[in-house]
Amino acid sequence: MEEEPHIYIGTAGWSYKDWEGIVYPAQIKKSQHPVEYLARYLDVIEVNTSFYGHIKPEWGKLWCRLARGANPDFLFTAKLNKAFTHSPIAVVESTSSDTIRANDDDERLAKEGLDSIAGESMLGALLAQFPISFKNTNPNRDYLDTVIEKFKHYPLVVEVRHNSWTNEGTLRYFAEKKVAFCNIDQPMLGKAVAPSQHVTAPLGYVRLHGRNYEQWFDSDSRNDRYDYLYTRPELEKWKARVDAIDAKARKTFVIANNHFEGKAAVNALQLKSMLTGSTVNVPDILLKKYWELGEIATQPPK
Repeated sequence: MEEEPHIYIGTAGWSYKDWEGIVYPAQIKKSQHPVEYLARYLDVIEVNTSFYGHIKPEWGKLWCRLARGANPDFLFTAKLNKAFTHSPIAVVESTSSDTIRANDDDERLAKEGLDSIAGESMLGALLAQFPISFKNTNPNRDYLDTVIEKFKHYPLVVEVRHNSWTNEGTLRYFAEKKVAFCNIDQPMLGKAVAPSQHVTAPLGYVRLHGRNYEQWFDSDSRNDRYDYLYTRPELEKWKARVDAIDAKARKTFVIANNHFEGKAAVNALQLKSMLTGSTVNVPDILLKKYWELGEIATQPPK
């Protein structure tokens, strides 16, 4: 029997110091793993530590065991390691096929970590996220093709941020390769990709980065970039796009990446309520910080 379409809503990552006392009880790691805690409220977590360092297989298996115990339907997605998508000195040079330096060890370690989650049937997608400096050129298209070939046995999603990629030729190529196009929300600065609702594979993917125009490029802290809380009208527009994506995809993943002080968790829960048309379980501690959640929480505010 063919699988029914389903929408998974969650956050990018879980390991943020500023989430303690806001999303989690303070010192949560002494009593409970954050993955187990979040799985009670969300459908998916996008593993972002895999971008910075390869997943240790024992960690991947542990995360799966903890998440499944809290929520049998829970899934992970994971970011491909930056060795495959970014120049090692991306802060001072543009990322391109000429500046990316992944090697055989990177490929082996990346796959070992990903397989620890895929082997538990809990890897919903693998996200290859390229920066805005990675433009649609002949060499970059050739390089992208090699990445797809290396990782095509995973459910692969590609995020490109430069609008040179937003054309029918790119969408046809993704569809031919059965690679999902990542629909993103980000500040519309320069040649940034605009919001979209493309479906080029059996899965659909959305990432919400926030719209902090003032801090996107100018701040020295990456936390400042993601300090943004979407309003309900802004989320309603994305609800319409997600519904359109879900109508074409077997599975749709919606990931909130505006993580500063738990705002990603707030907006993920709000979207979940909008898309299901019902109230949702909300962590008591998060409810105290964000009054907006009182409107959608299954439990009344204390």
